[in-house]
Amino acid sequence: MTLCQTITLDFEQEMQSTQKLLERVVLNDETRSFAPHSKSMSFEKLATHVAELPGWMKLALESENFDLPADFKPSVAVSTEALLDTFDKSAEQGRQAIAAATDEQMQKNWSFSFAGQQVFTSPRPDVIRSFINHLVHHRAQLGVYLRMQNVPIPGMYGPSADDGWPPA
Repeated sequence: MTLCQTITLDFEQEMQSTQKLLERVVLNDETRSFAPHSKSMSFEKLATHVAELPGWMKLALESENFDLPADFKPSVAVSTEALLDTFDKSAEQGRQAIAAATDEQMQKNWSFSFAGQQVFTSPRPDVIRSFINHLVHHRAQLGVYLRMQNVPIPGMYGPSADDGWPPA
């Protein structure tokens, strides 16, 4: 099994779990600006970030460096439908980039810079796995936001308490 095939297994499992959670998100006037703390992202920004993260695989596999400009403004989904559409496109971009990558390409380094200042350089497999971990981290945050709105949380790696686990 190639390195990319191994990464694909992790990627696909996380895409299934992420889709299940994003399907529970309802973006409306009541929910979109919700944040549990003043330092937290708004519900709409966090949900959009989670939906866009799978596409980062393409960025890491089809470029050598990414420089995020200081004036970067993240996009925000305007509706639940737009959020799910963003996720579908992003997941497909990530899926295609991983499928097209070779083990030779995976041995190259990738760098991230912010406003011209290098933040890190790592081998691509490390970058891809850190992007998947980044997604899981923010997906968990989104689950807390949903829980605080009394939205049932689907199981990610097995049944959740809302799925009737543990059995009575």
